[in-house]
Amino acid sequence: MLTVHRLPVNDAAAAKRWDAFVLACPQATFFHRAGWQNVITSVFRHKTYFLFAEADGAIQGVLPLAHVNSWLFGNSLIGLPFAVYGGVAAANDAAAQMLEEEAQAIARKLGVDHLELRNVQPRHSDWPTQDLYVTFRREIYPVEDANMLAIPRKQRAMVRKGIKNGLVSQIDLGSDRFFALYADNVHRHGTPAMPQSYFRALRAEFGPDCEVLTVTAPDGRALSSVLSFYFRDEVLPYYAGDDESARELAANDFKYWELMRRGCARGLKVFDYGRSKQGTGSFAFKKNWGFVAAPLHYEYCLYKRDAIPQNNPSNAKYKLMIETWRRMPIGLANWLGPFIVRNLG
Repeated sequence: MLTVHRLPVNDAAAAKRWDAFVLACPQATFFHRAGWQNVITSVFRHKTYFLFAEADGAIQGVLPLAHVNSWLFGNSLIGLPFAVYGGVAAANDAAAQMLEEEAQAIARKLGVDHLELRNVQPRHSDWPTQDLYVTFRREIYPVEDANMLAIPRKQRAMVRKGIKNGLVSQIDLGSDRFFALYADNVHRHGTPAMPQSYFRALRAEFGPDCEVLTVTAPDGRALSSVLSFYFRDEVLPYYAGDDESARELAANDFKYWELMRRGCARGLKVFDYGRSKQGTGSFAFKKNWGFVAAPLHYEYCLYKRDAIPQNNPSNAKYKLMIETWRRMPIGLANWLGPFIVRNLG
């Protein structure tokens, strides 16, 4: 008999069982790990519903969810906010169906506007689907030179330019240099930054599976930085930031090459360039690296709305807000940003 339960918060033994299943389940991703529950509850104070289906004492499937209720962006149950991948990871269809039925029951009980599942593969042909996002993944070859040659000529020239400029990559023990570059970068783009406490919580929760790589100029000045996740044999550069001079010195291309080169040396198999919105600079940058876009299947069960919400910078209604944010002093933006971004999910 299958039964559905909630993962207790801060229960190390239960989290260990959950993560053992996630590590072995082909459908699971880094964002299915139990540690996200601790991060989301401690940093953002959202109510979480980390569901697992069990039979005969063995976990058969998991579905991490969080309730995000915002007067500005709506009331939703999401699997999972702040993640690019989510939805059900299950060993069989019965467990997957039971978990999704429980998610819908929770959504109705909470009175949310919609339930959102950030699936990699489609599951519900009758649910509205958000086709705005794609992901970019590619094999890491076992030989370093093969990875360099796999980069298209123009971008490969940028990598070599960074090397010629004497740039150096370093693994940071903390997140201060990363946060300074990240916060400045998102401010220039007119969007709020995650709080620094979030990045510290990620480092503390996931340990060596959450790493910061920073690129510096020959004089030691930090130019570009990326916070990456490691899962099984994959590396996922997830949050990044750069100085305005980074482009001229080719620091961004050099940064991702160094991450790939180090991944090759560690024996990793997949470089996951992550999610991008179609038609953006990030999308074009990843395509120029020779990565092929694959659609993400974000599916919605709508309860109190007629259409999928568009809470992203591409929405024209946020244009004035973005321009105002760009002109805001960065100190004020970094103070105010966490109050906004926690509700975006």
